[in-house]
Amino acid sequence: MTNDAPAQEFLELAGGRVHLFRAGEGEPLLFLHAAGGAGTWPEFLGLLADSGFDVIAPDHPGFGKSDDFPEVDAIDDLVYHYLDVLDALGLDRVHVVGASFGGWIAAELAVAAPHRTGSLVLLSAAGLRLPDHPVADIFLMPPAELVATLFHNPPPAPPAAAEPAAPDIDAVLAAYRDATALARFSWVPYLSNPKLERRLHRIGAPTLVVAPSDDRLIPVAHARRYATLIPGARYDEIADCGHAMYFERPAEFAGVTAAFLSEQPLAKSGVSR
Repeated sequence: MTNDAPAQEFLELAGGRVHLFRAGEGEPLLFLHAAGGAGTWPEFLGLLADSGFDVIAPDHPGFGKSDDFPEVDAIDDLVYHYLDVLDALGLDRVHVVGASFGGWIAAELAVAAPHRTGSLVLLSAAGLRLPDHPVADIFLMPPAELVATLFHNPPPAPPAAAEPAAPDIDAVLAAYRDATALARFSWVPYLSNPKLERRLHRIGAPTLVVAPSDDRLIPVAHARRYATLIPGARYDEIADCGHAMYFERPAEFAGVTAAFLSEQPLAKSGVSR
């Protein structure tokens, strides 16, 4: 099953190596992950691969197993980084799916390079600044509060052991590295680009905006604003789900994503592999 056995590859770019997962057959789908979940292959991606797509899921610079790429230090640098990734993969035009922080990158990519974006799915994307609906500050949250913020139904805590387990130093260092990389791109202004809103009219790709109804991190108003400003965008909302959407409700999010992308064949745009 593709859900269980994605291939892992490293792309050599001028500034370092990019780690990515890849599975499935069909039209290429570039997945841009949220701030959490780098270096993993969640069920959601396996379901997309099983739905007839060649799913390519890189780790962002400084996240997971990708190199730091120190010269990539702003959101526009990430756009050009992913154009380099597409070039290295030999892909002219792809479906782009982005979640949360990755949704912000996806929106910026679709604005800057509409000729490379065959269709676009934004899953509770960051990137907008709505003062009446502020994004919660994840950098200030202790772990328990962060879990409660991300999930509509938080997963049960593991049973208490007779003796506390020793901390997994590798996991602690990996989480710190991911958080440091996120701060590099989104500390000031926090998880937003004030110029993005007025540029969204440049997106020409068919677009689906999806939000979890109980998003306590990025309020649903952000998704609705994206859907309003992107020409012809569709909007969908999935009930009883929090911001950790593709972990909490993978089948529902994979279902609406795959159904939309299947209606937007890249062949219409003369895609080449």
